[in-house]
Amino acid sequence: MRSIQSSLAKFEEVGIRPVAISVDSPELSRDLSQQAGYTFPFLSDPKAEVIRRYDLLHAGAGIEGQDIARPAEFLVDSSGTVRWLNLTENYWVRARPEQILDVARSLR
Repeated sequence: MRSIQSSLAKFEEVGIRPVAISVDSPELSRDLSQQAGYTFPFLSDPKAEVIRRYDLLHAGAGIEGQDIARPAEFLVDSSGTVRWLNLTENYWVRARPEQILDVARSLR
């Protein structure tokens, strides 16, 4: 997430608007985002409705067995079509901003 924050200007140049989503409450999402200094939107999906719709539910993988979202990055175009998807089972393994930018440029 920090690498996304530090690359916001580059993302904007290619028309990407990062958005994060989690099962955390709106208040917790807001507080965590503010504490970390993130300026892109953090959305809350405490019932995991959207997370389920994108088949990203990692049932029981959170603290005390809470359902959480699998780590993933999407590039979604203005019509809502998923143009690229990166899924991982490991929270610490994420697509690097450079990889996302390269993919976005290739989709133009």
